Amino acid sequence: PPGLDTENFEAGVFAGTISIEDFGSSFVWGGRIAYHFTEDVFAEATLGTAKAGRTSYEDLSGSAALLTDDERQFTYYDLSIGWNALPGEVFLGGRRAMPSAVYFTLGAGSTDFGGDDHFTVTLGTGLRVLATDWLAVHMTARDLAFDSDLLGKDKLTHNLQFTFGLTAFF
Repeated sequence: PPGLDTENFEAGVFAGTISIEDFGSSFVWGGRIAYHFTEDVFAEATLGTAKAGRTSYEDLSGSAALLTDDERQFTYYDLSIGWNALPGEVFLGGRRAMPSAVYFTLGAGSTDFGGDDHFTVTLGTGLRVLATDWLAVHMTARDLAFDSDLLGKDKLTHNLQFTFGLTAFF
């Protein structure tokens, strides 16, 4: 049986890749803190940042940059509710089993990009594996969606993010 502690708070860091729509893929990093209400339900606050690349128009036309360096900074925060949909175990070899959960999150927040703040809806999924009674490893996929008229046309942008992270329970 797993000898897990009963802490409900979880905090840690993550890093990975985000595809900023129309601006290519970039390195993203940030932090998260979560509170587990029950075995199945938790709330999570996330903060992340990345630096957007150039658009294909900027690269092909040789024209002046559409954004300044400061405007290329992609920074977001959100508050989500999460559900551990598939609790289970991950087996390493024949003698080591680690508790795990596939979870889904839904939340809202704000993204600062292109000189504007955008109301953002987030939808995500992840795998949490408890390596010890206090340390968890996360692999996540998230979509940060917001309306933008940055390139002259109002549209809903989807910014897909894939990360790997470590969190500690306390």
